[in-house]
Amino acid sequence: MDLYLFDLGVRFLVDGETTGGRFSLVEHTLPPRGLGAPLHRHANEDEYSYVIEGRLGAQLGDGIVEAGPGEAVRKPRGQEHTFWNAGDEPLRFVEIISPAGFENYFREIAPLLERHDQAGLQEIAARYALEIDFSTIPVLAERHGLAVSATA
Repeated sequence: MDLYLFDLGVRFLVDGETTGGRFSLVEHTLPPRGLGAPLHRHANEDEYSYVIEGRLGAQLGDGIVEAGPGEAVRKPRGQEHTFWNAGDEPLRFVEIISPAGFENYFREIAPLLERHDQAGLQEIAARYALEIDFSTIPVLAERHGLAVSATA
């Protein structure tokens, strides 16, 4: 992995520079019962998660879905969502982000998460037109039986 955002591993496979900004491709990992992100909403990007191994859980609006190896989950722009490892084995999935650019968000927030810099995180989220609610972490952990190693 290139970096970790608490439990979420991020490996950069294809940056937007390579695709003329059309899409980027990242690989994510999560340990068993790990939370990938608080509830959030993208104004500019669609995300497509293709599961390689493990079981991906996702909240899409008010609905809950799960996907296993060979299955995909679409997280459209404008829809509040989150994701987690819904199983007891490691989760690995590839995410297509369209259009590209949001992959840089992961690079920018990594050092701020380590310092628990809430103001800096909100400033970066605003630049990426990302609404993110860190207060949802404990609720999501309890609701889905997740182990949360740290919070911002």
